[in-house]
Amino acid sequence: MQRILLKLSGEALAGEKKTGFDETTVRKVALQVRELSEDGFQTGIVIGGGNFWRGRTSENIDRTKADQIGMLATVMNCIYVSEIFRSVGMKTSILTPFACGSFTELFSKDLANRYFEEGQVVFFAGGTGHPYFSTDTGVVLRAVEVEADVILLAKSIDGVYDDDPNKNPAARKYDEVTIDEVISKNLQVVDMTASILARDNRMPMWVFGLEGENSIVNALKGGFNGTRVTV
Repeated sequence: MQRILLKLSGEALAGEKKTGFDETTVRKVALQVRELSEDGFQTGIVIGGGNFWRGRTSENIDRTKADQIGMLATVMNCIYVSEIFRSVGMKTSILTPFACGSFTELFSKDLANRYFEEGQVVFFAGGTGHPYFSTDTGVVLRAVEVEADVILLAKSIDGVYDDDPNKNPAARKYDEVTIDEVISKNLQVVDMTASILARDNRMPMWVFGLEGENSIVNALKGGFNGTRVTV
């Protein structure tokens, strides 16, 4: 395994504050990714946009416009996190499916691959570039396009459960589950569109809690304690 695509949820990056971004948490992520890069892993990153924007809950904003604002929120998130990565000595690039002036570059597989080969961490911002698709779909799409070996889903919850563990203390955690089970049981690892895209392109996903010490590094070095979604 060499190329990974890491999806970071806004909730997980908020740390104990539960809102915005916690810089200490983001820096810990950056240091872990730096360690992986030093060990030869190529890392792409997708970050959700909900931390900045929850416009879909408004009855006064058109869904298409709300989604467009959400896409721009993911760009802001990536610019912020990218700068923290740079502060610990890493080279980064931000690719988007639409033009953002000098802030980002337009996504292409060839450009992403070139940056990976140069040892850069590549941030994929802006989702798919289209409304009605979430960052879940965006992360699976980019993982398939750049031929990642696995998607790492770093969340505020430590794996996949058969029910919401925050509401049901008896909820059972899966150590491993197939993507077909995820779809048939609606386990909400990622949304349904992303789940089907992952199934059809045989893209595995590993779900784990970001809060654990060195959780990202451990996931790839034998200390994984989340849920593997197999294909």
